[in-house]
Amino acid sequence: MGILANTTLDAGGEVIGVIPGGLFQREIAHQNLTKLYTVKTMHERKALMADLADGFIALPGGFGTFDELFEIVTWSQIGIHHKPIGLLNVSHFFDPLLTLVNHASDEGFISPFHVQLLLQQETPAALLDALDAYTPPKQQSKWTELPPER
Repeated sequence: MGILANTTLDAGGEVIGVIPGGLFQREIAHQNLTKLYTVKTMHERKALMADLADGFIALPGGFGTFDELFEIVTWSQIGIHHKPIGLLNVSHFFDPLLTLVNHASDEGFISPFHVQLLLQQETPAALLDALDAYTPPKQQSKWTELPPER
């Protein structure tokens, strides 16, 4: 995250950080951000980041990335926001995750309508173009559909 923040700042971009106060003891907050918010909990962190964001991009990562990704997709699914959500699928990192999402859809746990909430591209430029072109789909009336007859 520090490399991404530094690169963005060096290019004249804006970087906003949101960190729970308790994490200052375990993680070092970047000191040169455009703005740094300190909140009490991880829940407050996610809510503030969602409010501040125009869209969301998941980079290859671990449990924290997956947690934040699925929470923001769920918020879109239930209509809390209508912002674009993208996966930067570098070296096909997210292919197994997309296979799982499609499997869950095939089994009737995720509607095909909601699968399309996840945009994915292999390069930053292509993903930014996809996010920029995103138009929220019209919300359907139910979250899932029954699986097809087998």
